[in-house]
Amino acid sequence: MRQTLDNIKHFLAIILVAAIGSFCHSCSDEPSYQNSRLGNFDALAHIIDTRYCFFAEKDIDWSEVTARYREMITDETTLVELFNICSAMLDELKDGHVNLISPFSTSYYRNWWSDYPQDFNLRTLQQYYLDFDYYQTSGISYKIISEDIAYMYYPSFSSGIGQLNLDYIMALLSPAKALIIDIRDNGGGLLTNVEVLASRFITEETPGGSIVHKTGPGHDEFSEPYPFSYQPAPASRVSWDMSKPVFLLTNRSCYSAANDFVAVMKSIPGVTVVGARTGGGGGLPFSSELPNGWAVRFSASPIYGPDGAITEFGIDPDIEIHCKPDDLASGYDAILSAAILLAKAAIPSELSPPPHQIILRTPGFLHFLC
Repeated sequence: MRQTLDNIKHFLAIILVAAIGSFCHSCSDEPSYQNSRLGNFDALAHIIDTRYCFFAEKDIDWSEVTARYREMITDETTLVELFNICSAMLDELKDGHVNLISPFSTSYYRNWWSDYPQDFNLRTLQQYYLDFDYYQTSGISYKIISEDIAYMYYPSFSSGIGQLNLDYIMALLSPAKALIIDIRDNGGGLLTNVEVLASRFITEETPGGSIVHKTGPGHDEFSEPYPFSYQPAPASRVSWDMSKPVFLLTNRSCYSAANDFVAVMKSIPGVTVVGARTGGGGGLPFSSELPNGWAVRFSASPIYGPDGAITEFGIDPDIEIHCKPDDLASGYDAILSAAILLAKAAIPSELSPPPHQIILRTPGFLHFLC
């Protein structure tokens, strides 16, 4: 696994060097901006214009957007007002990877998830499905929730996954005949953690997708795709037996690295994605700076999934199910309950419990799935 992590780090380093090189190849021609209201605004508009990577996909007329917000700036505009104007302009990109960072605030586009159903409640999961009784290590909560179904919840790819910790998790869950992986509300984190977790569910080198980077200031100037792949964990590690079904639970708040994890897992035979379309975030972030010292972070390198499709706008589940807020508040999680029923149905009949042992939390739910 050390080799696989080194490979992905080397790959990201290549992309970063290529991106920096492409951004700097015409540095001598870059305009200079004063540390003034309009100077900082124009610098921000130019950085995004020449380096942001999703204008075409989102059909954004950046010249029109910047002209509209530039008119709001006057000689009386305060520093806070300038920050708010710039932040509102960046929100037009509708990208959760875009932030303006000042000493007093950081802008963040929240509508990528707030305009959609939440489809998850942590208290409902912990109280009604895990009974406040579960193991937890490396940021992963897990247990066997019935005699034949294992469950693990990983809320953030920012939480480092220890290889030995993951060995214990897989070993303790291995007696089960099906596995549910829940990454709802996972806002992303490190791609190296995607590699660590995904490696326990593949038996051979598996395509992860590809990345391109900007080669010039034009909105359509990009490199050829750089493909990347994931390697299976060494035989000395404990992996999931992929003859047993895996169900991956998603909601709109799965973003960035979590989005990438869904992309690779969905391509693996035996894995079924259940829940809602993910939030996307298929661009590798890059940072720059304005004359006044404010930092701007934005998507600079598009990521494409194993199927060649852009992942910026999210990934559809194999089976779409949503949770009603009132049901979640009363202890019923439609997505997790569906996954439990789907898991039981996928287990060979000679290994499944008698029908009377399948407990449904709401009447008629089995009929809903059929």
